[in-house]
Amino acid sequence: MRQHFMMFAAYNQWANSRIYDAAADLDEEEFHRNVGAFFGSMMGTLNHILTADRIWMRRFTGEGDAPARLDTILHRALPGLRLAREAEDKRIIDWVGALSDKALSGRFSYMTVSDMRTVSQRLAPALDHFFNHQTHHRGQAHTILTVLGRPSVSLDLTLFQRSDDGRAYA
Repeated sequence: MRQHFMMFAAYNQWANSRIYDAAADLDEEEFHRNVGAFFGSMMGTLNHILTADRIWMRRFTGEGDAPARLDTILHRALPGLRLAREAEDKRIIDWVGALSDKALSGRFSYMTVSDMRTVSQRLAPALDHFFNHQTHHRGQAHTILTVLGRPSVSLDLTLFQRSDDGRAYA
């Protein structure tokens, strides 16, 4: 099970890099343009992914900043947002790589952001959600690129597994 989550942590980093590379081709107006996505713009969507990751990592580890709202804007400009994203991806990879199978089968408790209640659940299904959530919103970022008339970015897990970074997980 640990290898499975290590693959998703590595995939997450790879896919984020591809989305950020594509977003770097947007001008400032396009990056901030509300195109009707759930978090409005590319800026809002990429901030949400990072915000949610920080909330979950705080839940998982008890450490790090955790914004109080899911629509928190951590960085309005892409360069600062990208640096924060890269640091968080490294943090995720390091943490997942240090997990034991025993830890993965264990439980943890946390407070929800939306309705402030305590939830207790097994770690492995929570990690499934954590990585699936990122994939879901990267799909929205993909659509934003398309709406803005930009080339789409292939983010398929199998493409990652065929890459130098992902071959060990294939």
